[in-house]
Amino acid sequence: MLQWAVVFLIIAIIAGVLGFPGIAIISVEMAKILFIIFLVLFVLSLVLHLVRRTR
Repeated sequence: MLQWAVVFLIIAIIAGVLGFPGIAIISVEMAKILFIIFLVLFVLSLVLHLVRRTR
C-alpha cells in the first residue's frame, strides 16, 4: 500500500511539472488517502502485535 502511495506521489510530481494540474491534484489526494490507510493499518498491526506478545 505504501508503494502505491509513492507511485501516486511520483505521478503527481510529474504531472505538476508538465502542467497538468487536474491530474496532479487527484494523484496527490490518492497518495494522501493511501498513506493514511497505510498508517492506520500499521498502527493497528503494531498494537495487536504488542497485545498478543504480552499474553
